[in-house]
Amino acid sequence: MQRNELHEHIISSAGDLFYSQGYNSTGVNEIITKCDIAKATLYSHFKSKEDICIAYLNQRHVGFMDTLKSYVESRSKGKNQLLAIFDLLRDMYLEENFQGCWGLKTLGELSPDQTAILSVIQQQKKELLLYLGEIVGDNISNLSKAETEKISGGLYLLYESAVTESHLFKNDWPIFMAKSIAPSLFMDAELV
Repeated sequence: MQRNELHEHIISSAGDLFYSQGYNSTGVNEIITKCDIAKATLYSHFKSKEDICIAYLNQRHVGFMDTLKSYVESRSKGKNQLLAIFDLLRDMYLEENFQGCWGLKTLGELSPDQTAILSVIQQQKKELLLYLGEIVGDNISNLSKAETEKISGGLYLLYESAVTESHLFKNDWPIFMAKSIAPSLFMDAELV
């Protein structure tokens, strides 16, 4: 296996463990066993388990954002693009082993001194929020910055609660509920 492939293999394998059983419950030796590599090989790629976690969070986030952008672009302008994030969430929910948000799942396990991981999760959530603002700006005419932030913030909060609640209840009703509430955020707006 090439060095880059092995690097990605470690991230994916460790990420599967972090997502399914938790960051704190996953030990370095378990990652080594799952990857079928030597400890020295692991440490030639990553300095620590925290570094592996950050790489995993980045890998998941980039994949999610790319998929979200494709979902949005494949839909017609207006309401369909504004609600695309809920359609993506429904598809994610239907995947095997849906455990909610990988970032929030990791966040729930962090101690106060794990600021590097916290910072990554915060930055990724800000990036999602900013992208939702772009979607709002592209699909609703004549909005002030404050109105754009209110609508995109509302979409963000509905999405985040739908992720958490659908995982909690092992049911997709929170996704449908959030999607049905979302249009009230922009019902008086002029859609493109």
